[in-house]
Amino acid sequence: MAKEVKTIGVLTSGGDAPGMNAAVRAVVRTALGHGMRVIGIQRGFNGLLNGEAYEMNLRSVSEIIHRGGTVLYTARCLEFKTEEGQRKGAEMCEKLGIDALVVIGGDGSFRGAKALANLGIPCIGIPGTIDNDIACSEYTIGYDTAMNTAVEMVDKLRDTTQSHDRCSVVEVMGRNAGYIALNVGIATGAIATLIPERPYDLERDILERMQFTQKTGKKHFIVIVAEGAGHAQDLANEIQARTGIDSRATVLGHVQRGGSPTLRDRVTASRMGYQAVILLEKGIFNRVVAVSADKIVDYDINVALSMHKSIDTTLLDVAETISI
Repeated sequence: MAKEVKTIGVLTSGGDAPGMNAAVRAVVRTALGHGMRVIGIQRGFNGLLNGEAYEMNLRSVSEIIHRGGTVLYTARCLEFKTEEGQRKGAEMCEKLGIDALVVIGGDGSFRGAKALANLGIPCIGIPGTIDNDIACSEYTIGYDTAMNTAVEMVDKLRDTTQSHDRCSVVEVMGRNAGYIALNVGIATGAIATLIPERPYDLERDILERMQFTQKTGKKHFIVIVAEGAGHAQDLANEIQARTGIDSRATVLGHVQRGGSPTLRDRVTASRMGYQAVILLEKGIFNRVVAVSADKIVDYDINVALSMHKSIDTTLLDVAETISI
C-alpha cells in the first residue's frame, strides 16, 4: 500500500522557463486545498542538498502567475549527479519531513527525480523547458513564450534589416532541438531556417534562395539558425563574403527565457501542477506529467526517460515554400 502523502516538496531545476511560477502556484494551492503541507525548495537540487527550504502558504504564491523566471530560483548541481549527492538529497527530504517531491524542469531534472525515487522518495516530474525537448510530452512549459519572444525580436530586427537592405542572421536557442527555430522561421518568413535535426548546405539552402529572391525584387533577408545548427556570426560572415550583401548576426540568447508567460504557458503549467498533486494524493508515484493531444497525461518516469521525440521536419518544406 502506497504511503500517505501529507507534505509535498516542490522545486524548479535546470534552466528557467516562463510558466514555472504558474506551475509552482498550482502545486501549492492544490496541495493546500487537499489538506497537505508544501515545502518550497530554493535553487533546485543544489538547494535541497543545502536545506534551503521554507513552508509555503496561499500567499506565498500570490501575484506570481504572470511573472517570468521562478520564485523558487533554480541552479544546476553537479554534486547531485553523484550517488553520494543523491543519498544526501534523499536524507534531506526525510529531515525536512517531505513525503514526496514535485520536480519542475527538463530531462536532467527528471533523472535526478528518478534517482530520488530509487532511494524511496516518491517524485512527480513536470516538464518545464523552452526547448520543448522532453520526449514524453508534446508540449513543455515555456515553449510558447520563448517562441513569441523570438518572433517579437525578429520583427523588430526586420525593420532595420529592410531599411539597410541587409541580411540578418538570427540565432535562437535549441542546442539539440530545432523546435523554436523551425516555428519562428515560419512565423517570420525567414528565407532559410537551420535546425540541428537536418544538415544544411550553405549554397543550396541559403545562397541560391537569396539569389532567386533577389531576381524577384527582394533586397533584405532573415535567416533563422538554432544554436545547435551553427553560429550566427560565422554564417553572417560567410554570407557577406559570398554575396556582398551586408550581413549582421544577432544572438537572442537568454532573452528567450524571460518575460511574462503567455496564456498557453500559464494554463498548461496550471493544469500540470494540479495533476501532479492529484497523482500524489491518489498514491500514484514516480510519474512525469505530460501533454498528449492537448490532454494532460502521465507516464512512469522510467518509461518517460526512455522515450524519443522526433521533430516534424516537413515543416521546413512549409517554411521554404512560402518564404520566397
